[in-house]
Formats: sequence, structure tokens, C-alpha cells
Amino acid sequence: MTMRRLLPVLLAALSITAVTTGAASAAPRFTEYVALGDSAAAGPLIPNQDVLHLGCLRSTRNWPSVLAESLGAATFRDVTCSGAVADDMEGGQTTFLGPVPPQFDALTPTTDLVSLTIGGNDIGLVGAALGCVNLLPEPIGVSCEARLTAGGVDQLAAKIDAFGPEFAAVLDGIHARSPHAKIVVVGYGTYIRPGGCYPVQPLWGRDSDYLQASIERLNGVFATEAARHGATFLDIVPPSAGHDVCAPIPQRWFEGLVPTTVAAPLHPNQRGMAGIGAYLADALSDSVS
Repeated sequence: MTMRRLLPVLLAALSITAVTTGAASAAPRFTEYVALGDSAAAGPLIPNQDVLHLGCLRSTRNWPSVLAESLGAATFRDVTCSGAVADDMEGGQTTFLGPVPPQFDALTPTTDLVSLTIGGNDIGLVGAALGCVNLLPEPIGVSCEARLTAGGVDQLAAKIDAFGPEFAAVLDGIHARSPHAKIVVVGYGTYIRPGGCYPVQPLWGRDSDYLQASIERLNGVFATEAARHGATFLDIVPPSAGHDVCAPIPQRWFEGLVPTTVAAPLHPNQRGMAGIGAYLADALSDSVS
């Protein structure tokens, strides 16, 4: 083929390459992402910890960081903090290294994506789980389910249901500060499978089921209030099934009472953060495609 005949072919190929390259480098769908929440999002002890905010025990490899990288967000502000409760969104929090600003301070009118995980500390979820530990098998000990539902009143369920209006106020607070943002509520995952795995994890089967049911009841509150207040609830219970504290160590997304990796007990580990972040990135990509 002569150069004269080859030139149009080369120009066409260059044109296709330019179009393809332009598509690949398209602007991210979310440019300003703010992550709000508690330790389930912050990632206490997981390397590497944010050295500028050590009091929050926040990992630079938590699922918000994984999500931000996957989405290619131009601006990412992670203010998740271990121990946070709903009031800390607006009122600020005191950590073991001193106070930190209100998480809402990270929000701006141009923020276009906000993730939120809050509520576990408000209802005392970790404390309830620790109260369910029984080192010896039934009937030697006391069932936390029996104790917390004595007299026909489920104390943990009552706290969860009462949290709904407070959670709704947090969503309204985000809307007020970032009116154009997509708000993604991320719940809590499958921490323990049906029937538990005593004695691998020292929780009786019925108490294991009670705890996981309580987690999913709290997720139900998130879903209801998200739908009522213009937010999107993303449920991580299904993708985390089979990765609970009873799973073989290489498959665990959550640590048990005695961690097997560098992570806090009863919290996501690095494997879990990566898995949750990837799942959320896929879910968000599907929702805006």
C-alpha cells in the first residue's frame, strides 16, 4: 500500500484512539466525596492509621478510602472516627487524644457524594455483644438473649427503634449542608452466621442469632429512614455472608473476639474493608450508569 493510500487509514486509527482515550479518561461521576461515620467505617488498628488524627483510629485503607479510589473522586475527605455517635456529627467528639471537630464541618455546598455509617455506638451494639460472651457451653452461664428480652421487652430492639428519628435528623443535617449530594447509607454486615460457631467464637447459638438479628433490625431502620429522607441504603449483609467471624481465617471480613489480623475485635479487617469498598463501588457505578 502506498503512503498516499495508507494516510487515511492512519488518520482514522488515530481518531479512534483519541475517542477511546477520551472515554477512558472521562471525568469522575463524583468529584467531592465526604465519608462520615463510626469505627465500622474508620477501621481502627488496620494499617496504616491516619497519623494526623490518631485519636479517631482511622485507617487510610478503610472502605471509604477504597471507594474513593475506585470512583476516582477528585476530592476526598474522610472524617470517620471510632467511637462516634449521631450527636458527634454536629456537636464534635472527644477522643482519647482530645477533641475532634464535628464531622459535619467536612460538608460543603459542592459535596456531591456522602457516605454514612452511624448508630452502632448509639445503641451500644459492641457492649451488647461483649455481654453475650459465654466461655462455657449451655446451660453453664446466662443467655444474653434471655437477659435482654426478660419480661417480654427486647431492650436492644427498643433502643434500635428509638434511634430512627435521631438518624433521620442526621440525614436532614447532611441535606442542609450539601443539598446536591448523593447520600449513601452503609449498614452493618454479616458478623456471625446462623447458629454461631461455638466454641470458635464463645457465643451460644441463640445469642449469636439474637445479635445478628439486632444488627439487621438496625439496618432496617437505616433503610426506612433513607427512603424517607432522600438517601440510598446499601446493604452489606448479602455480600459479607460467608465472611463472618466463623469463616476460615483467610475468608473473614470481620474479626472475632480474638483478632487474627491487625484490626479491632468485632470490626472489619483489611480484607473486609477491601471487599466492602469494592461492593459499594460496583453498586454506585450501577446506580449512576
